[in-house]
Amino acid sequence: MNRKGSTSSTSSSSSSSVMDPLSSVLDGTDPLSLFAAAADPVTTTATMDSTRKKRDKDDSSAVGSDFEPWSSKRGEILSRYTTTEKLSINLYMGSEKGKATTTGSAVSEKVRTRLEELDDLEEGSQKELLNLTQQDYMNRIEELNQSLKDAWSSDQKVKALKIVIQCSKLLSDTTVIQFYPSKFVLITDILDTFGKLVYERILSMCVDSRVSLPDNFSPESVNDTAKETCLNWFFKIASIRELIPRFYVEAAILKCNKFLSKTGISECLPRLTSMIRGIGDPLVAVYARAYLCRVGMEVAPQLKESLNKNFFDFLLTFKQIHGDTVQNQLVVQCVEIPLYLTLYSPAIDWILQCIAYRAPEVLLTEMMERCRKLGNNALLLNSVMSAFRAEFIAARSMDFIGMIKECDESGFPKHLLFRSLGLNLALADPPENDRLQILNEAWKVITKLKNPQDYINCAEVWVEYTCRHFTNREINTVLADVIKHMTPDRAFEDAYPQLQSIIQKVITYIYDFSLLFSVEKFLPFLDMFQKESVRVEVCKCIMESFIKHQQESTKDPVILNALLHICKTMHDSVNALTLEDEKRMLAALINGFIKMVSFGRDFEQQLSFYVEARSMFCNLEPVLVQLIHSVNQLAMETRKVMKGNHSRKTAAFVRACVAFCFITIPSLSSIFTRLNLYLHSGQVALANQCLSQADAFFKAAVSLVPEVPKMISVDGKMRPSDAFLLEFLCNFFSTLLVVPDHPEQGVLFLVRGLLNVIQDYTWEDNSDDKVRIYTNVLHLLSAMTQEAYIYHVDKVDSNDTLYGGDSKFLTEINKLCETVIAQILDHLKTLGKEETLKRQSQLALYFFNTILAHGDLRNNKLNQLSVNLWNLAQKHGFADTKTMVKTLEYIKRRSKQPEMSHFTDLALRLPLQSRT
Repeated sequence: MNRKGSTSSTSSSSSSSVMDPLSSVLDGTDPLSLFAAAADPVTTTATMDSTRKKRDKDDSSAVGSDFEPWSSKRGEILSRYTTTEKLSINLYMGSEKGKATTTGSAVSEKVRTRLEELDDLEEGSQKELLNLTQQDYMNRIEELNQSLKDAWSSDQKVKALKIVIQCSKLLSDTTVIQFYPSKFVLITDILDTFGKLVYERILSMCVDSRVSLPDNFSPESVNDTAKETCLNWFFKIASIRELIPRFYVEAAILKCNKFLSKTGISECLPRLTSMIRGIGDPLVAVYARAYLCRVGMEVAPQLKESLNKNFFDFLLTFKQIHGDTVQNQLVVQCVEIPLYLTLYSPAIDWILQCIAYRAPEVLLTEMMERCRKLGNNALLLNSVMSAFRAEFIAARSMDFIGMIKECDESGFPKHLLFRSLGLNLALADPPENDRLQILNEAWKVITKLKNPQDYINCAEVWVEYTCRHFTNREINTVLADVIKHMTPDRAFEDAYPQLQSIIQKVITYIYDFSLLFSVEKFLPFLDMFQKESVRVEVCKCIMESFIKHQQESTKDPVILNALLHICKTMHDSVNALTLEDEKRMLAALINGFIKMVSFGRDFEQQLSFYVEARSMFCNLEPVLVQLIHSVNQLAMETRKVMKGNHSRKTAAFVRACVAFCFITIPSLSSIFTRLNLYLHSGQVALANQCLSQADAFFKAAVSLVPEVPKMISVDGKMRPSDAFLLEFLCNFFSTLLVVPDHPEQGVLFLVRGLLNVIQDYTWEDNSDDKVRIYTNVLHLLSAMTQEAYIYHVDKVDSNDTLYGGDSKFLTEINKLCETVIAQILDHLKTLGKEETLKRQSQLALYFFNTILAHGDLRNNKLNQLSVNLWNLAQKHGFADTKTMVKTLEYIKRRSKQPEMSHFTDLALRLPLQSRT
C-alpha cells in the first residue's frame, strides 16, 4: 500500500524495514486513544458544526438540482418491494471482553483487545432472530441504526464498527428474495450513517485553534493525527475477512480518502469495482454496484469511468441470471422469472441514471449497441430508456421500437417497454415524419392487452403523446378504445387514478371547450367515473381548466349543456358533512362558469339561463348571491341598451328581473347578505323606475333589521353585529334621500318605519351605536330640507320635486329632528355615571360636530344646544385639547365667510377649559 505510514511508532517498530500495518500498531500507540487523551474536553463545537454545514452544502452542489437524488427513490422502493414471508436477522450480542481495562494498562494491550473484539465478531458472537414480520424486521434494523449512533456517541468505536459489519453481512442473504431491494435500502441507511460519523470525526481532528479546513482542502493541510486516525479505520476495515461486509464498509467511508491523498478516491473506485466481481449472486452484485455508484456520485461525480465500468461488468455477468444456481434458487422460493427481473430495476436504473447524467448522446448509442449484443434484453432496454435524456430517446424512437419488437417477452413484458418509451415522448418530440408510425406501432401492442390494469397503465402514458401531436379524430379513437377496454366487468373502478390522469392530459392540450366537447367520446368517458368523490374531483378539474382558459363569454349550447351537467354534479355532492372550504371552492367554480355565459342582447334568454341555474344550484348560497348580482346587472344593461325606448316589453322584462331577486333573497341564510341585497336590488329597481318594486325591497329590508342577532359569525369567529348594522343603515339612509314618498303611505313613511325599528332594537348596554345612527338620521333629514337634493336618480322625481319645499313637509322633518335629538340627549344623560363620563364627552363632541356641519345655527335653540354640548364635552376633563382647539379655529374661519357672521358670536360662547 502506497499510503504514508504512522509517524508515532516506537523506535523498535520504526527500525523494521518491512512491517505489517496491523501488527506494527500493536507495538505502538493507538492514535484513537492518543487523540482522546490529548484532546481538549471543551472542543470548538460551534466551529465544527459550521464546518460540517459548509461541507454538506459543498458536497450537495457537486451534482446539479437536475439530478434526482437517492432519497427520492427510497420511499418508492420500500413501498413496492414487500413480503408477507417471515424474515430472519443476525444480531451482534456483544462480548464483554476487554471492557474492564484499567487506566494503567498498556496502550498496546488496548489495541490487542480491540482487534480481539473484531475477531470475536468474525468468529460468531451472534444471535439469529427468526420468524420476523416485515415490520418487525424494519424495527430491528432501525434499532441497530440507533445502537450505532449510541455506541459512537459513547466512544465505543469498535462496537459501532461491529454493528456495521454485522448489518453488511445481511446483504449476502437472499432467502426472501423479493424483499431484497427494501433490505438494501434499510441496510445502506446504516452504512451512510456510519460513513458520515467517521468522516465528521476525522474532520473534527483537523480543527486547529478554531480554524477549520477550507471547503476544498488538500491532504497536505490535514494534520498527522487526523491521517493516523483515518489510516487506522482503513486498516481495521481491511482486516474484515468476508468480502461483502469489507466492500460495503470501505465504500461507506470512501470519502475519507480525501484526508490521505488527492488520488485516493480515484484509486479506490476501480479496486472496489473489481472486488464486486468476487460476489457470486448476480442480484447481490448489482446492488453492490449500485451502492458504489451512489457513493461515487456523492464524492467524485466527475469520475465517470468507474460508473461505466460497473455497468459493463454487470452486462458481462448478466447471463448468470439464467444459470442453474439462480434458477434453482427461484424454484425453491417459488418466484417466477418476470418477478425476479423486476428486483434488478432499482439498481440498474440507478446505475444508468448516474452514467447518463449530463452524458453525451454518443454514450446512448454505445448503450444501445451493447443491448443489441445481449439480444435486446428487455430489462436493460427499459432501464436505458428510463435513464437517458428524453430528447435522446425521442430522436431514436423508431430504433427503440425495432429493438422492443425483437425482445423476448417471457421475462419482461413489451407493454412496459412501450410505456417507458411513451414517458419519454411525453417530454420530448420525435421526428415529425415518424410520429404517426410510432403511435400505430405502440397502439397495436397496447390494444391487444387483456389485463385491464396493464392496458390502462400504458394507455394513460400514450394519451399525452396523442394529444400533443394529433387531432381530435385520433384523440377520440384513443378514448373510445379506453372505454371499450375498461367498461367490461366495471374494470374502470380499479383504475380511477389513471382515468383521471387521462382527463387531465386531454383538457391540458384541448383547452378550447367548443373543440373539447366536439370529441364524441369525451362525455361517455366521463360516465366511467361512477364513484362520487372521484367524479366530483374530475368535474372540478374540468371547470378549473374552463375558467383558466376561456377568454371570451360563450352561449354555445353544447358547452352550456355539458358544463351545466358538470356543475350540477359538483353541486349535488354537497351534503351536511361537506366542509365550508369545499363549499366555497365549488361555488367559486360554478360562479366562474356563470360569469362567462352571455347571450348578448338576447336578455330574455340570459334571464332564462339564470332561472335554470337557480333551480340547479339552490344549495350553494354564494351561487345564489352571484345570480342575484348577475340579474341586477342584466336589468341595468337592459336600461342602458333600451335608453329612450321604454316599451312595455322592456318594463315587463325589468320587472321579471326584479321579481327574480325578490323571490331569491329570502332563501339566503346570512342576514347581512339579505339586507345588502335588498338594498342593492331596491336601488336597481329605482334606477329602472320600478318604484313600487323598490318600495317592496326597502320595506323588506326595514322589516328584517329587528332580526339581526347580537353576534354573527365572521371568518369562523363570533363577532358583535353592531358595526355591520351601523354600516348598512348609513348606506340605507343615503339611498332613502332620493326615494320618493308613496302617495298612499304618508310623508317619509320609510324613514319613520326605520326609526321605529331602530328605537325598538335592543342595543348592547356599552354600545353608543344607536346615537351614531341617530346622528346619521339627522344628516339625512338635513339633506331632505334642501330645495334641490345633492344627487338624484335619472327619471325619478325625489321629494324635493314632489313637495317643492312645502312648509308642511319641512314641518314634518323638523318634528322628526326634534324626536331624534331628544333620543340623543336622553342617551347622553344615561352616561352621567363616573365610569361612562369619557363616552359622554366623546358623544357630546360628535353630536356638536353634526350640528355644526348640518344645522342652522341661526336658530337660537340649536345655537344654545351646541354651546351646551361643547361645555359637556369638556366638563369632566376627558376632551382632547388639540381637537377642541382645531374645532374652534375652524369655527372662526367659517365666521369670515359671507353670510356666516353668526359663527363669530358662537365662537365667543365656546370657552376652552384647561385640565386642572
